[in-house]
Amino acid sequence: MAVLASGYQGPPELTVARAFTQWTPDLPMIALVVVLGGCYLAGVRRVRRQGGSWGTGRAVAFCGIGLGALVLATMSWIGVYQGVLFYARAVQTVLLVLLVPLFLAMGKPLTLLGEALPGAGRRVTAVVRSRAAVVLTFPAITTLLLVAVPMTMYFTSWYTAVFHSGSVRELTYLVLMVPGYVFFWTLLRIDPVPKAYPYGVALWITAAEVVGDAFFGIAVIADNNLIAGPYYHAVGYPWGPSLATSQVLGGGIIWILGDFVGLPFLAVGLIQMMREDQAEAAVIDAELDARDAARRVAAAGQAVGATPAPEGAVLAPGGTTPPNPPEGAVLAPGGTTPPNPPEGAVLAPGGTTPPNPPEGAGAAAAGVAADDDRPWWEEDPRFTERFKNA
Repeated sequence: MAVLASGYQGPPELTVARAFTQWTPDLPMIALVVVLGGCYLAGVRRVRRQGGSWGTGRAVAFCGIGLGALVLATMSWIGVYQGVLFYARAVQTVLLVLLVPLFLAMGKPLTLLGEALPGAGRRVTAVVRSRAAVVLTFPAITTLLLVAVPMTMYFTSWYTAVFHSGSVRELTYLVLMVPGYVFFWTLLRIDPVPKAYPYGVALWITAAEVVGDAFFGIAVIADNNLIAGPYYHAVGYPWGPSLATSQVLGGGIIWILGDFVGLPFLAVGLIQMMREDQAEAAVIDAELDARDAARRVAAAGQAVGATPAPEGAVLAPGGTTPPNPPEGAVLAPGGTTPPNPPEGAVLAPGGTTPPNPPEGAGAAAAGVAADDDRPWWEEDPRFTERFKNA
C-alpha cells in the first residue's frame, strides 16, 4: 500500500503490468474455492472408480472457469482496486453475478452428486422438485432478482458497507452469486430442475435479462450524483480517471460486459434446443417408420389370404366350389340353396337376412379409415401443444 503526499493510502496506480501482479489474499474465498473444488473433484473420482464416466469439460467449466473467475473477482487486481476505483467494482459485480454462476451451473454439480452419492442425490432431487422450489424458481422471479439484487446494492448504503466490514463483503459475494446460479441452473436444464421450461422460454428470459442489464448500466451512467461520492472523495486517489469518469466507465462495463458475458449462455441454450429438436425428430421418425411397417404387414397378410378362383366361379366357405345349383340360385354356406329371401335382401351366412346395422355404422367405419389417413402432426400433442397458441 503506497502512502503519497496527498494523503492517499492504497495500491499504486493501476497499469497493465500491475493488473497481472497485484493480488490480495481473501481467506474465506480461498476456503470456499478449496472446499467446492475438492468436493467436485472427489465426486468425479468416485464416479469414475465406480465404472461411470464424467466429461472433462464439465470439470473444467466448474473448477477451471467458474472457481477461477471467483478467484479473479475477489483476489486479483479486481479485488485489490475494488475499494479505490468504481469501474473495478463494476467488473467484479459482472463476474460474480453472471460469469461465475454460469460456469458453476455448466459443471452439473447436482447430477454429479446423484451419480457419486445416489442416496443424497435422491434427497436433493426431492427438495428440488418440491412445490416451493417450483414457485421460487419461476423465470420471472429469478430474472428480477438477477437484476434487482446488484442494483439495490449500488443505489443504497449497502455499496459502502462492503468497504467497512469484512463480513459484509464476504456475504455480499455470496448474495450476488446465488441469483445468477439459480437463473442459469433452471434455464439450462442440464441438472435436475424444479420445472423444465422450454428452451424457447430461456431465450425470451435471456432477452429480458439483457434489457435489465442495459437499464442497470444506463441508470449508473445517467446518475448525476456520484454513487458513494463521500467515500470515494475520502479515498482521494491522485491518479487515474476522475470520479465521474470512473462511474461512467463502471456503468458501461455493467451494460456491455454484462451482455457479452451472457453470450456463452445463449450459445449453450441454442445448442441444447437443437439437440432436443433432433432427439424429438428421431422419436417421431421411428414412430412413423413403425406405423408404415405395420401397414405393409397388414397389406401383405390380406394379399396372402386371397386365393384366386376360376373366372366366374362362385366359392363356398373354405374356398371350394359348391355343387351345381339351379340356374340363378343364391347359395348359402355349404353350397345349399337358402330359403327365398325378400327381393334385394342381403344374406348372412346360413342364408338368413342379417339384422339391420346401427344407423351411421358405415359412416363410423369411414371415419376410422379417414382418421388413419390424416397427417400425423394434426393430432400429435408434441406439435399441437407447441403451436396451439400460434
